[in-house]
Amino acid sequence: MPLPADPEVSAGVDAVLTAVGRAGEPPRLGDVEARRANATRVFQHIGAASPAAEGVAVDHHALVASDGAEIALRWYRPAAGHGQSAVLYLHGGGMIMGWDVIGAAYDGVVRRYVAESGVPMLVVDYRTAPEHPHPTPVEDCYSALVWLAGHAAELGLDTGRIGVMGDSAGGGLAAGVSLMARDRGGPAIAQQLLVYPMLDHRTPDPDPVLAPMLIWGYEDNITGWSALLGENRDAEHGASLGYAAPARAEDLTGLPPAYIDVGDLDFFLFEDLAFAGRLAAAHVPVELHLHPGCPHGFEMFAPEAGVSRRAVEDRVRRIRSL
Repeated sequence: MPLPADPEVSAGVDAVLTAVGRAGEPPRLGDVEARRANATRVFQHIGAASPAAEGVAVDHHALVASDGAEIALRWYRPAAGHGQSAVLYLHGGGMIMGWDVIGAAYDGVVRRYVAESGVPMLVVDYRTAPEHPHPTPVEDCYSALVWLAGHAAELGLDTGRIGVMGDSAGGGLAAGVSLMARDRGGPAIAQQLLVYPMLDHRTPDPDPVLAPMLIWGYEDNITGWSALLGENRDAEHGASLGYAAPARAEDLTGLPPAYIDVGDLDFFLFEDLAFAGRLAAAHVPVELHLHPGCPHGFEMFAPEAGVSRRAVEDRVRRIRSL
């Protein structure tokens, strides 16, 4: 029998998909451009339908990556001033969608977190696959962490109170950056907040009960990971694979405390639960939330739903705890 969906969330998903026009056939396996085009329509609609949070200013900066590329940074801060904590926020997009695709909605997402928490956030326009395969995306994100720690004094921050947060692909990148920071001796990360993170490139066989409920599906997942890692990903990337797919990291000890939330109608449910269990087994403090009846990105499709409000409140609580 089909899994029960949260009625408020389901109504929100239906409203968005109806407004942008329900596509006929889904994009073919491996078709990145079609997925980008579909996502652009969805995120533009979500962004236009969401009222902008007030009292948040945005400053624009840039960093120079190790290969000489200039990477755009957006520093979202409470206009009335802030304390000494901060968050590096890494947006979602399946490893294949950059700010040009998802930014219309994520600008509002980040503004809301900053307005409700009072904690500033740095957003990095990391480069995406297939144009920029692994390790470029996670290295760009790690470089943003280094930039944030290096500019802490002028931004009025305490380097011991910097967190890393991301959702979906950004959640996977946040976990990868946490591994990198541990292995490279810093910068220090006070906590990692992983919102339905994309952690494991090993796509399981389709579940006929779950498949009809998915926002991000099996072929989407194969497309995203193949773009990032290529055909021979296990052999080709060796020890660095865990930075791209943190579920494959052999050692999770010594990582910062983790917050993880995911819905039970999300493709990433089982890899997220498994990762939370492995973190706990490695004696990393974990706060885990499982939201019944919720698909991937539920709070973006239905921001006023009760479960969405509770999820955002929990995330904001952890952000404030920095």
